[in-house]
Amino acid sequence: MSKRRIKKVAIIGSGIMGSGIACHFANIGVDVLLLDIVPRELNDKEKAKGLTLEDKIVRNRLVNDALTASLKSKPSPIYHQSFANRITTGNLEDDIAQVAHVDWIMEVVVERLDIKQQVFEKLEKHRTPGTLITSNTSGIPIKFMSEGRSEDFQKHFCGTHFFNPARYLKLFEIIPGPKTDAAVLDFLNEYGEKFLGKTSVIAKDTPAFIGNRIGIFSIQSLFHAVKELDLTIEEVDKLSGPVIGRPKSATFRTVDVVGLDTLVHVANGIRENCPNDERSELFKLPDFINTMMEKKWLGSKTGQGFYKKHVSADGSKEILSLDLNTLEYREAKRAKFATLELTKTIDKVVDRFKVLISGKDKAGEFYRKSFTALFAYVSNRIPEITDELYKIDDAMKAGFGWEHGPFQIWDAIGVEKGIELMKAEGLEPAAWVNDMIASGNTSFYTVKEGASFYYDIPSKTQTKIPGQDAFIILDNIRKSNEVFKNSGVVIEDLGDGILNCEFQSKMNTIGGDVLAGLNKAIDLAEKDFDGLVIGNQGANFSVGANIGMIFMMAVEQEYDELNAAIKYFQDTMMRMRYSSIPTVAAPHGMSLGGACELSMHADKVVAAAETYMGLVEFGVGVIPGGAGSKEMALRAADTFQKGDVELNTLQEYFLTIGMAKVSTSAYEAFDLGVLQKGKDIVVVNKDRQIATAKAHAKLMADIGYTQPVKRKDIKVLGKQALGMFLVGTDAMEDSNYISEHDKKIANKLAYVMAGGDLSEPTLVTEQYLLDLEREAFLSLCTERKTLERIQHMLTKGKPLRN
Repeated sequence: MSKRRIKKVAIIGSGIMGSGIACHFANIGVDVLLLDIVPRELNDKEKAKGLTLEDKIVRNRLVNDALTASLKSKPSPIYHQSFANRITTGNLEDDIAQVAHVDWIMEVVVERLDIKQQVFEKLEKHRTPGTLITSNTSGIPIKFMSEGRSEDFQKHFCGTHFFNPARYLKLFEIIPGPKTDAAVLDFLNEYGEKFLGKTSVIAKDTPAFIGNRIGIFSIQSLFHAVKELDLTIEEVDKLSGPVIGRPKSATFRTVDVVGLDTLVHVANGIRENCPNDERSELFKLPDFINTMMEKKWLGSKTGQGFYKKHVSADGSKEILSLDLNTLEYREAKRAKFATLELTKTIDKVVDRFKVLISGKDKAGEFYRKSFTALFAYVSNRIPEITDELYKIDDAMKAGFGWEHGPFQIWDAIGVEKGIELMKAEGLEPAAWVNDMIASGNTSFYTVKEGASFYYDIPSKTQTKIPGQDAFIILDNIRKSNEVFKNSGVVIEDLGDGILNCEFQSKMNTIGGDVLAGLNKAIDLAEKDFDGLVIGNQGANFSVGANIGMIFMMAVEQEYDELNAAIKYFQDTMMRMRYSSIPTVAAPHGMSLGGACELSMHADKVVAAAETYMGLVEFGVGVIPGGAGSKEMALRAADTFQKGDVELNTLQEYFLTIGMAKVSTSAYEAFDLGVLQKGKDIVVVNKDRQIATAKAHAKLMADIGYTQPVKRKDIKVLGKQALGMFLVGTDAMEDSNYISEHDKKIANKLAYVMAGGDLSEPTLVTEQYLLDLEREAFLSLCTERKTLERIQHMLTKGKPLRN
């Protein structure tokens, strides 16, 4: 049997969802044909230009305008703007025959069965037999869509539901039709995970499938609870946000972003099409929702929803909140609960649930009601929407951004405790839950030998979750494979001679314990192992160096200690580069400042596609002091050509630091010079990142890794470059683009990257540049303005610009 390859896809429909999906296929290197309908009339601009409905620019107007709008949207749907060149646009009349040459046709038109069926009828006339054909639908039954189509069409047809935005939300639901070939489902399941970077979940053909069925239930449940418990929308958003591992947008802000009409459409569909749902009454819309629909208060798309931006007469802006009792907007109120105060010292979300459900205030009551309703509901959805409980958790984590799925939260509280709370609320779990406990299984999940197992209902046994073999899950191996631990890191044995150094500090900041842990990891790897990965599976790789420690030393004027601390950071980075074993960094999410410097000194970087990387130290009034300024001077020198290009190149690297540029994807990090083409790589599925990093460390060791020779051939330009930089900063200060203090920081950076005030271009060592960097960093730490910026950063959470 030949192996199926996806080289080109056709996306039919260029709306927000269609364009977003097209961009994500372009993200992973696939050639995309994006088609939409032909306009039926000219717009004013076309009339003014004398165009006709036969002109190609008019016939492709809808698709081109939609794609352009998508590419301009924030957050961007595409990893790098150049990737948009992989998308070819056209229309369904002139270009539909081109679908004969694609490997996968995906329909993403309006959510109307009759229109989808008409599109499929047209497509089948041109589709090559054996080509995959799917519908991106959020709830229309798949069984109706392919009626009347050929046997080959139905065999290769199913639903493939992406969540919006397609780049960022990981859930990829695959919904089989009545005649879908099992091999097609297996292929899409693997393709979604391996190539698209998604969490693939095969769902049953039931209304709203898995993600939206549970997600909309959860939101509707909170809509009803807000009145019952007399809560404000701010209070619900406070209770249902990051404190329980949900996105910052929580409940009501999320609805504003998605659109109230979208939620209402899905909720009504579930209520109408699930007559046997035991909680059908919860899908009935509360009166305040009906009123908002009538008034077109749909959220961001209409300028107001549960929240509304208000501009005062003096031009100041504020966010107003909707009072659900009066349905009038008012100033936002701060939400505060005693129960939440008890969780402030609990860093891990999973450890908070027991505290939250024990609360004696309104928050505790809220959690008991909302969690028990959710537990009862998900237990009763098996086997209706899926046969395996882990798929529900996967769907909620990947589609709605929950850190923990319903069954994982239930496990954290305790299965029997959850049932006890349920009964107190007049609810009962599905019978299989009681059977599970009776069979001696006291949890939905277990971990054995580094793998995750789930309770399989038919066999009443713990069964290994499929698809894990491509992943390394650090939570599963941390205890059993621990080699060393301090307050900053855990070092784990990944097997095959490779160690992993995992940061465990708050927000994975890099302080003394983390640096000590990194050095220990290198010691251990050089003595008894073959290679080292630096990676973790937290929300972010690391937000950088511990600036609180720097601030305290500077305030206390402990400059010798501060000098030693900065040198220790620099020496650790150099140890990463010049150890006798290969080092591989695995950054993801925020990888800023010191974390960026660390990555730049590894032998290889295996970055997640969603990596936001940059040297951001300028924002707090200093230059990169952990070998980052040195490294950018070195990388600039390595790209030098003859003549004036040297100055231009150095200036680009200088501006990357001076403007505190941060990539919005790993691919943009190559443009900034913090990742290097030909050396560093990008993985789309973050779940595969540690395993991929391990494989590269092992490969480097297996083919024969030799400790690098320290560099002493770095070309610096001296006064020639320094003069250019100083003239530039003078001009920028005179034009009021930068403050006096900004100029001082920039001049210190200029001195380092120019290699000092040498009279002519000279070859220097890395240590020479490190000493210049450290001296500049320390001198800035004595500046009052720098200390003010750091203090502002520590108290307000963001840099202060003077």
